[in-house]
Amino acid sequence: MSIEIGNVRAQVMELKTDKPGVRRREEIKTGFANVNDYSRYLQEKYSYMNAGKYSMHGVPVNVSVSPAFLAKCNADPEKAAFLEENLAAIPNCIKSAVEFTKRMPGSPTMLYESIQIDHNGNISMISGCTNDPEGKIAKENAKRKAAEEKSQKEKIQKKQAEKKAWEKLEEKHRADELDTDFNDLFTLTAVGTDVKSVTEQFVTQAGAGVTSTTISFESVA
Repeated sequence: MSIEIGNVRAQVMELKTDKPGVRRREEIKTGFANVNDYSRYLQEKYSYMNAGKYSMHGVPVNVSVSPAFLAKCNADPEKAAFLEENLAAIPNCIKSAVEFTKRMPGSPTMLYESIQIDHNGNISMISGCTNDPEGKIAKENAKRKAAEEKSQKEKIQKKQAEKKAWEKLEEKHRADELDTDFNDLFTLTAVGTDVKSVTEQFVTQAGAGVTSTTISFESVA
């Protein structure tokens, strides 16, 4: 049975619940003058719809319904019934999700829950959880990362300092070489038929103060 008040039509419909096989009867209203009026009607029944962050079972929850889908529901009681049965099930679903999370390995803490119903009525859920609700692990990780970055920085600074020291040493060597007087430099060249004789001749020439000479290996007759 449906009742019309102006353009708004109200009818009692059977809705699914979050319990398998269990249904309930609910008055569903549609045909509001615009989406805003329809949205206000729904928010009176489901205050968490499009309300931003809303606390459920200790968890911040954001329930977002597309205005385009609201318009479709306002024009179609069947879609409206689908929307309301899902909106009504959200609190118990959040409770189940929180309890399930606590039973997971490490007993993580749920940080937030986001439920979105898009323009076609598709429902998506995103949940954020942590095994470190007090941030101890995060602090330790940050401390370790800072130490690693400091160590790496010190290594780079050490290498840079060593490089500068070597560059200064090389500059000093080059300067010393430029200051050397090569006017007294001389060469001795000794060649012959055997190493022993060449060496003897080399030593003899060097001892005699010869500044330029060539001693050659003689071919063996």
